[in-house]
Amino acid sequence: MTSGRIGAPFWLQQVLAWPGFLWLAALMYLTLALLVGEFVRPVLRRVLARRDAAAADRTTAVLSSEAVATTTSGTRPRTEELVPAGPASSTTSADPISETAPPAEPEPESSAPDPVAATAPATADASTTPLARPSRRLFVSRVVGGAAAAAGLATVGYGTANVLSGPTVKRVTVPLAKLPRAAHGFRIAVVSDIHIGPILGRAHTRRIVDTINSTSPDLVAVVGDLVDGSVADLGSAAEPLAGLRAPHGSFFVTGNHEYFSGAEQWVNHVRELGLIPLENARVEMGGFDLAGVNDIAGETEGQGPDFARALGDRDRARAAVLLAHQPVVIHDAVRHGVDLQLSGHTHGGQLWPGNYLAELANPTVAGLERYGDTQLFVSRGAGAWGPPVRVGAPADITVVELASRQA
Repeated sequence: MTSGRIGAPFWLQQVLAWPGFLWLAALMYLTLALLVGEFVRPVLRRVLARRDAAAADRTTAVLSSEAVATTTSGTRPRTEELVPAGPASSTTSADPISETAPPAEPEPESSAPDPVAATAPATADASTTPLARPSRRLFVSRVVGGAAAAAGLATVGYGTANVLSGPTVKRVTVPLAKLPRAAHGFRIAVVSDIHIGPILGRAHTRRIVDTINSTSPDLVAVVGDLVDGSVADLGSAAEPLAGLRAPHGSFFVTGNHEYFSGAEQWVNHVRELGLIPLENARVEMGGFDLAGVNDIAGETEGQGPDFARALGDRDRARAAVLLAHQPVVIHDAVRHGVDLQLSGHTHGGQLWPGNYLAELANPTVAGLERYGDTQLFVSRGAGAWGPPVRVGAPADITVVELASRQA
């Protein structure tokens, strides 16, 4: 991003973009994984401590039983020690005093340590000695750190694969009260946030065009954030857009990134490629009005959205479909009697948990919702901005099928 802002050569932007953006995504998910690990680590330490204590108790019990058995067998008198040696006749011929065996002297206490006493304390202290605690903490830290690194990098790899594999096709049916029966089933292929740039180039554009054409739409709506760069750098990467095929044409409205990249030049370039820019303008389709407004980022250049110009003098008995890059203009659309607004901009959050942040800035992050008599559909977009990574917000191209309630 910085290299583009300071006007670095495009080839240098391409060289720096991949490692720079991927490192940014990796750093984000490694940080999240480590934060989760901080909650997991004390739990894991407790589990290990309990396991070690249970193992020590079992070892102590086994050693105690063995020690008791050894002590019992060691004090049992043996027969040969109690009966004097020698022939029976000598015993009987002795005087009567000698017939009585002298009293046995008590056995001296063994000087060997008691196995129970020697073993139990040592076992109990093993898990609480100063040397054992740091060892356990170090083991747990290594496990948690390794798991966090693996989880963070795997998440980035998964998200990158989602972007490079291209957008999937979604289908949504939207009933419109004012749509005539003749327009029932009219299909609009909605694509937003393609973000052609240093990372996603001509092959990315070609993949999107092929996907759109495979749906055989009646009309194509490109609702902003087509590019991240100038026409001089990215004009050739956008050329596959000339291959879009739809009987009622392909239409384009600006997004905020067009105003970072030279909106006027891009409007002229997409017109050359066969797309029809709707700059605060409206065209009449067979059964509805199709309008488009500039993005609100154009206000800094005096080219912001003008709803009065696009919708002010139309016949409100006809259904109206509005192309507007940012969902936040939905309230203007409601005031002007729009039946359906098609938007993008949010990327569906792109990088979880970014969807929660997107919800704070947008009325709808993704999907179809109703605002009074106006419905708003927000696409997650077909590309990616910044890191070429999508987690929890897969890229999509949506075929919106208009349905007449009279059909």
